[in-house]
Amino acid sequence: MLNSSKRNWAAGGTAVLTAVMLSGCVLGPDYRTPQTAALGVPASYAVAAAPAAPVDLSAWWGQLNDPLLTDLIGRATSGNLDIAVSQARLIQARESLIQASSSLFPSLDGSASASRTATWARRSAGGDFSANQLSLGLDASWQADLFGGVKRSVEAARASRDAAVFNLAGVRTSVAGEVATNYIQARLAQSRLAIARDTLKNQDDNLQIAGWRVQAGLVPATDAEQARAQRAQTAASIPLIENSFSSAVNRLGVLTGQAPGALRQTLEAVGPIPRGPDAVAVGIPADTLRQRPDVRAAERNLAAATAQIGVQEAQLYPALSISGNLNTAAADIGSLGQTVTGQAFASLSQKIFDAGRLRSQVRSAKAGADSAFATYKSTVLGGLEDVENAVQALNSAKSRQASLAVALDASTNAAVLARSQYRVGLTDFLTLLQSEQSLLSARDSLAAAVADQAQALVQLYLALGGGWQPSSPETNGSPT
Repeated sequence: MLNSSKRNWAAGGTAVLTAVMLSGCVLGPDYRTPQTAALGVPASYAVAAAPAAPVDLSAWWGQLNDPLLTDLIGRATSGNLDIAVSQARLIQARESLIQASSSLFPSLDGSASASRTATWARRSAGGDFSANQLSLGLDASWQADLFGGVKRSVEAARASRDAAVFNLAGVRTSVAGEVATNYIQARLAQSRLAIARDTLKNQDDNLQIAGWRVQAGLVPATDAEQARAQRAQTAASIPLIENSFSSAVNRLGVLTGQAPGALRQTLEAVGPIPRGPDAVAVGIPADTLRQRPDVRAAERNLAAATAQIGVQEAQLYPALSISGNLNTAAADIGSLGQTVTGQAFASLSQKIFDAGRLRSQVRSAKAGADSAFATYKSTVLGGLEDVENAVQALNSAKSRQASLAVALDASTNAAVLARSQYRVGLTDFLTLLQSEQSLLSARDSLAAAVADQAQALVQLYLALGGGWQPSSPETNGSPT
């Protein structure tokens, strides 16, 4: 009876040990996506945005109603070199996941050899003797994932792969925003050039009128000199504006993966500053966690860092390795397989002393997870800040446009009156000079305000996470 109990205990123990070896326990904390409360996410934005119907943020540039801008963003998406770098990194992350997953399975190595042995003897001893020897072998090895170190490494690699997906989306979003920003700057420069050249024509007329009145002895020579100085100042501003236009065009060329001047001919034709809707639906702050690719990438990096704790903790425990081989040898191919030999080995290893290195690695992994959480929270709060600032900038630009439109209307009327009155001698040249300068400033400021509204709109779309599709089929981790 006692022997039977011992056999049952041994059989049961063997079964338990086998189950432990095959399934293993998983060390380290199980990852849970941090809740919005832990991230300091408020229920609503502090800056209220005007109500608006939701739009498709994945292609927000279509809301600006500019076909050329849409075309340039398409070129940049396919040709930008930063996107190409990010795509290559995604491929690396995918391959790293495959490499980590392969450690869950045994490795097999095959071998084959052939030899021929020849012996020469005197003819009287029987001549030459020779023999063939063929052999085949198969070696297998596997390290049991007893404590889940390999599973955690696969978990970390999968999270890193997902982060690479979101990083690629973030780069595409950033590139689209940079294209839009530089395109708006190019169109603003064209508007400013048109204003400056139009003003220069008026100042040529003023200089001519002042010259006639000086020759007639109706006004002092200072009027002509003031007119000449004013014209020269306006003319001096044109090269600076042209330089601004060239810089924006050159940047657009590089963003689309081309030489800096490749788009100059495309953008030479003067076009308006893009205009979009007056308001954009911003939703609630929690939406930012799902929509912004940088937030999603930071969350996946936190998941990867958390999994690394389990990877390092598993190094503290024993490692079980199993290996074996099969071999067969014969003098000819037909005889291979008639005799097969095999061996199996199992070894258990445990680190006894390493001066605290392994435990230090565990503490380092925990610190890495803490750092990743802080980075995640910072990214979330920074995203909310971007939305608040963009909404405020959009509202400010719209308000400034309304006031500057009034200022432009008044400055235009004042300049027309001053020019006609100076022509007939009813006012002095200083009044005309001031009115012309006010008109130039009002026109330039209004153009800048229009561009500011377009820029604020772009920044708001980017802050909301526009430019990609949040429901990526390759990822399964999403912040709550």
